[in-house]
Amino acid sequence: MLAARAVRALPDDPLAALEVADAPAAPAPEGWVRVDVRAAALNRHDLWSLRGVGLPAERLPMVLGCDAAGTTEDGEAVVVHAVVTPDDVRGDETLAPSRTLLSELHPGTLAEHVHVPRRNLLPLPAGWSPERGASLGTAWLTAYRMLFTQAAAVPGQTVLVQGAAGGVSNALVVLGAAAGLRVWVTGRDPERAQRALDWGADRVFAAGERLPEKVDAAFETVGEATWKHSVASLRPGGCVVVAGATTGGAPPAMLEHVFFKQLRVLGSTMGTLEEFRRLLRFCELRDLAPEVDSVHALADARDAFARLESGRAVGKVLVRP
Repeated sequence: MLAARAVRALPDDPLAALEVADAPAAPAPEGWVRVDVRAAALNRHDLWSLRGVGLPAERLPMVLGCDAAGTTEDGEAVVVHAVVTPDDVRGDETLAPSRTLLSELHPGTLAEHVHVPRRNLLPLPAGWSPERGASLGTAWLTAYRMLFTQAAAVPGQTVLVQGAAGGVSNALVVLGAAAGLRVWVTGRDPERAQRALDWGADRVFAAGERLPEKVDAAFETVGEATWKHSVASLRPGGCVVVAGATTGGAPPAMLEHVFFKQLRVLGSTMGTLEEFRRLLRFCELRDLAPEVDSVHALADARDAFARLESGRAVGKVLVRP
């Protein structure tokens, strides 16, 4: 089976830890089903895995990848949900201490086929390409949960998205605008700022620029570089939702703002199967789709990873077996 695998952990040179080659397929856990992968999406999570974050040496080699669309052995076109939990988990699976993502404990989706629990499969909407379905998993599901579950955003509110690039930012803007939110975005690069406007952002501001009015919610994946701006931009009673910290995870707490303005700081990780189901339906009803940066053959997965690591990708980077 051709697969893209992490074969070692190299914090300073993740691409050197990547192997793209034929490898023996791991046996499927009892009751899991095989999905022949038609398209799979790369995420920053895969680069962190190559650096050894969340993927200890005893689990190597490990097939990378969280997101995919493909076909089951009985011919059903499906989208794969990446959050894996034991059978006895009930309620919000993202809160289960035992939860993992594909490619952390079980082989991931950057391969010719992947095994997943039957409950982790959702039908690919009629008329959708596998690339469209595969693009929605990690980034768009994360954004959906940030917006509608954690922030409980409603039409007419104003929200701030920190950073005008990346899959989560793309999703926050597109989903927020489609839901009737006024979406403001910060960014440093004029080309990426224009992309955010094309996605549906109402306005784009320079990083750290004072906003014309306070916002109801701020969405953070950047961390230390933008945290003070996010907190200072909130109205009393507002919230900041955090799903990442690419520039560092130890910003000033700004507790005086938190208690005086009665702010809420909410963490958010991935999403539930039911949230994924609603996301697919929302995108189907409003004809929403992620921007795709590039599509590569699985055999050329190293080029796909290089594109992702370069920071120049705008939208999703995908591979096709």
